[in-house]
Amino acid sequence: MTRSLIFFLAAVASILVFARSSLFANDATSISSNPNVLWIVGENLKLDLGCYGAKNVRTPHLDELAKKGVRYTRVFSTSPVCAPSRSAFFVGMYQTTTDMHNMRSHRSDGYRLPEGVRPLTHRLKDVGYFTANIKTIGDEVVGSGKLDLNFVEEGKLYDSSRWEDLKSNQPFFAQVNTLEAEYDIYDRQTWRQPRVEWKGEKTHEKIATEENVTPPPYYPDHPLVKKEWARYLNSISGMDRSIGKILGQLQEDGLSDNTIVMFFGDNGRIEPRGIHWCYDTGLHVPMIIHWPADFPVPQGYKAGTVNEQVISLIDLNPTTLGFAGIDPPLGMQGRKFMGDELTAPRKYAFSARDRIDETVNRIRSVRGERYHYIKNYYPDRHFTSLNRYKEKCFPIKPLMRKLMAEGKLTGAPADLMAPTVAPEQLFDTWSDPHEIKNLAESDLPEHQAALLQMRQALDLWIVETNDRGNIPEPPKVVAPFEKEMHDWFGTPSWYQK
Repeated sequence: MTRSLIFFLAAVASILVFARSSLFANDATSISSNPNVLWIVGENLKLDLGCYGAKNVRTPHLDELAKKGVRYTRVFSTSPVCAPSRSAFFVGMYQTTTDMHNMRSHRSDGYRLPEGVRPLTHRLKDVGYFTANIKTIGDEVVGSGKLDLNFVEEGKLYDSSRWEDLKSNQPFFAQVNTLEAEYDIYDRQTWRQPRVEWKGEKTHEKIATEENVTPPPYYPDHPLVKKEWARYLNSISGMDRSIGKILGQLQEDGLSDNTIVMFFGDNGRIEPRGIHWCYDTGLHVPMIIHWPADFPVPQGYKAGTVNEQVISLIDLNPTTLGFAGIDPPLGMQGRKFMGDELTAPRKYAFSARDRIDETVNRIRSVRGERYHYIKNYYPDRHFTSLNRYKEKCFPIKPLMRKLMAEGKLTGAPADLMAPTVAPEQLFDTWSDPHEIKNLAESDLPEHQAALLQMRQALDLWIVETNDRGNIPEPPKVVAPFEKEMHDWFGTPSWYQK
């Protein structure tokens, strides 16, 4: 399907939805019969919760939510970094289709969303929803209020940032962006800090320690690696504590029985080989959905179960619209996985990495139930490439540079520090969950079959979705990021331009 046809169908569908929505807007009974929806968006995490079997974390509130709801095991972001991922799931379209694939792009160039593509909150307001991006409950800060969208010219996206406004403005769609897990960098003075702390680090309970954690085997066995891994896990425990306050307030306000709660991560884990890269560590996210007692249980929901279907984060958009009684536009690329008139389940989740900050790259990912295919368009731009944010905030990365120069790395850590990466990578995530053994050149028939199928699926997806990653940004667009990142994080001494 061509890009123009996709957007034409989306525009037609939007007109039909608006007409239907106008009828609902004049029917108070219909509005009050819709459930509230609460999105709790976790920052930068993989499946590192107790309910997923993670060790050395304390996540009782999310564990309880999973026990009473549905826990999903194969959900993937469309990008391994926040702005493209959030831009995609907020409109239900791949960021590569809508030209929002480069990190923090279109902030000052007057960019508008393509015709027929609209923010989720605008569609919800059409049928009478109050919208909020929650920062506070009373005097306590519980959310970052983060947007980080690659579109800024679409008008007001939310009505409020205060929890107290929700109860009197039902039905509501509320989003809480958690403070964790993230480095504390937004004063933009990070270059001055000898070590960048995690947000809320001083308040995090020290459940994970250097002595009890086991970092992935693609990192060296080193005290610094263990310390940083423990800090990450403690940040996850801190996130759960904040989520407990949110869910507790929902209960106290009498809103639990008519509010759908959807928890998910915005992209993968905040570790050197996690975010920014298209391994599972950068794309695989948790998701838990809890259905309220006051509404009939929808198709695709069974409390207390685990769902293993392949889901893309852009599927959240049409599914949420369905909860509000809105038919998703015909051209929307996300798929409904719960509710009425479900679309066909996915065989693959597709993801993309393009320019992030000053670091230009192009990587594409195809993830099925078992195999994971990655295409690296620039094999000479891999883990050792300069990204000032990564070099400053992630102490494991400069440590690995030092150990590699001293000849002290072997095995998977040494492979990770190689100056190039294979053009194609294929991983069997069942037998190799850390994605260390590349099977792209394996002679086994099952590996060759998976490689061929996923390579063809990617080629087709690129054409059908009009992937714009083959169009480079002009140098005048990229150049300012070099200075911005230097002023923010500094430049390591080893780098010679």
